[in-house]
Amino acid sequence: MGIAVNAQKFLEVNTLDDLNSVNLDQKILILGGGSNILFGGDFNGLVLKINILGKQIVKEDDHHVWIKFGAGENWHESVLYAVENNYGGIENMSLIPGTVGAAPIQNIGAYGVELKDVFHQVDGIMLDDLQRFSLNTEACNFGYRDSIFKNELKSKIIITHVTLRLTKQHQINATYGAISDVLKSKNIIEPTIKDISDAVIEIRQSKLPDPKELGNAGSFFKNPTISNPHFRELKMAYPECPGYPQPNDRTKVPAGWLIEQCGWKGKRVGETGAHAKQALVLVNYGNATGQEILNLSKQIQDSVYVKFGIKIEREVTLL
Repeated sequence: MGIAVNAQKFLEVNTLDDLNSVNLDQKILILGGGSNILFGGDFNGLVLKINILGKQIVKEDDHHVWIKFGAGENWHESVLYAVENNYGGIENMSLIPGTVGAAPIQNIGAYGVELKDVFHQVDGIMLDDLQRFSLNTEACNFGYRDSIFKNELKSKIIITHVTLRLTKQHQINATYGAISDVLKSKNIIEPTIKDISDAVIEIRQSKLPDPKELGNAGSFFKNPTISNPHFRELKMAYPECPGYPQPNDRTKVPAGWLIEQCGWKGKRVGETGAHAKQALVLVNYGNATGQEILNLSKQIQDSVYVKFGIKIEREVTLL
């Protein structure tokens, strides 16, 4: 978010040996890339920046390859590595900021694909006794931008490695509207995983500001799911309202559309505001504080609820 924040203590963890001399009986923040965090002020504790690197093929057959990534590996660079080696499954998640180790926590996803679709195993250590653990997909309790790491295991573990099961014989996912439009514009009829990755990168760069130039955390809110009867009422009042069918008689409604309908797209409030090209992205124009951005997010949530009767939740972690 481009906000200057101080930690009381800060340690970069390159190997697990770096933890041997650290007092872990204190307030601790496990930091990946820091791309999905909003600080309200300074952090009065120890920040552990996870920099564990490495890529290792641990298993493969005719159809799949299992790759073990260090938690500190950059996510987008890992996607490019997979695409360059013709390993599929994560190309739709190109250009998502952050690290591989943070990906399971959020169950990151984009353009019709989520991490759980390719996830195999996470390895890590418990903070209370430094005992190692491994969890498979079922044990991680993945949900929409959710996992066991945001609930029962929150602040209790360090993820050290993530193993993904990628494809050698690909199932191309180009059904998400924006991707198919880009492919059509380039006359690509039978896209490769690189074509998909390139299309996603083009879409994201056209809509999302570069955090190096304009402070932001990407999508600030989750896309809400509402009951089908509620969606039908919404559709009657707003025929242009988009919706995506979900299990259990529910429909996902784009939070960006809801926010835009409330007049926030491109609106600036002091040093913060909703981005002009994507209302879902809250930005720091240079001197905003964490509290100012938080206040803006509350105003947006309230206005969406008043207009549509829908509660939108923040996707960004607040500290």
